[in-house]
Amino acid sequence: MPSSTRPPEVGEPLEPLPKEFAAFMRPELPGLMKEIRVEVTRAYPVYGRLLNGPNADAIRQGVEQALSAFVDRVADPGKNAALRDELLRKFGRVEAYEGRELDTLQGAYRLGARIALRRANALGQQYRLSPTVILAFADALFAYVEELEGISREGYVEVQSRASTEVSAQRRRLLHLILAAPPLPQSLSGLCEAAAWQLPTDVTMVALRSPAPEHLEAGLAGDVLADLDVPHPHLLVPGELTPERRAMLDAALGSTHAVVGLTVPLAQAADSIRWARRVLQLIDEGVLPDEPVVRCEDHLVALWLLSDPPLVSHLAARELAPIEGLPSSRRDRLVETLRVHVSTRAPAEQVGEMLGVHAQTVRYRLRNLDTHLGDRLADPDHRFALEASLRALHLLGGDRSQ
Repeated sequence: MPSSTRPPEVGEPLEPLPKEFAAFMRPELPGLMKEIRVEVTRAYPVYGRLLNGPNADAIRQGVEQALSAFVDRVADPGKNAALRDELLRKFGRVEAYEGRELDTLQGAYRLGARIALRRANALGQQYRLSPTVILAFADALFAYVEELEGISREGYVEVQSRASTEVSAQRRRLLHLILAAPPLPQSLSGLCEAAAWQLPTDVTMVALRSPAPEHLEAGLAGDVLADLDVPHPHLLVPGELTPERRAMLDAALGSTHAVVGLTVPLAQAADSIRWARRVLQLIDEGVLPDEPVVRCEDHLVALWLLSDPPLVSHLAARELAPIEGLPSSRRDRLVETLRVHVSTRAPAEQVGEMLGVHAQTVRYRLRNLDTHLGDRLADPDHRFALEASLRALHLLGGDRSQ
């Protein structure tokens, strides 16, 4: 690319690319994303570790936004790219937190561009596009890469400018490394010394509802690590959440809602925050009740049962297949009666009270279930599968009483 080439301003048209070129490119994006991920992680193994860490979703979203925004600009030069820009700045922050130079990220961007250009050449042959169009694509693509690099550099410089005067930047980097894919890096002890932080044996992770207020960190104890500048803000509390720690956390959080993960060995910190975030997601979906501070410890069964809802649905469909052909209203009544029956092992009178129906109605339904399900209710494995799947569907609101 000539040295005089200037990266376009945000929203500037990528002429002379015809807008119709976007229609050829858009169906290629899912396959292109997969190809870029494979090639980049092969060339830069460090990104393979990050793609298996706690910020994997944000990284994938950033790559997707970068690709989609390019195609969108071809089709609609004025389209806003604010989300893309913020995610790219976060890429730069991650590089700074991990102590890398920007050369690695820039190399990954340029490798992705070469892969995209290879795909464009194939499209050119497929649709018999003129060489002029492909050359225009190449010029626009590499100018676009310079734009991406510049936006990521903003995030990188932002962290570096803070790191020169704040120990908190070292602590964010430390937290980032602790939550990365295991094993813990050998350099952790040295970084603890630089960050003036004592390495604990056990930790308790805390997931915060986004966005976390800027003042929150000021109210935390000195040994609590915090990363609030990510899509899913979180805290690391050394040791267990004692009453004193809980009081500190409540005061710092204010009106910010949080989920407290399980206390685990340091090497399992990523598991603790993963479980906490899943509970927060279930709260946001209305499955679990919302409170200012929720403990994972109080919802372990729900967390386990709802770890894979599509699989639960398949399991329930398999176990309930013999009654699938019944009218829906009758089937729903039988399923709800079965759920209460297998979950409580209570007699018909108590089941009837729970369902608001007569005990004789319960007995009639159980005889119907016995007729249709046969030996499934007597077999321990099938009975357990029925109970687990019906409990999970009930939590998800997938069954209807009466």
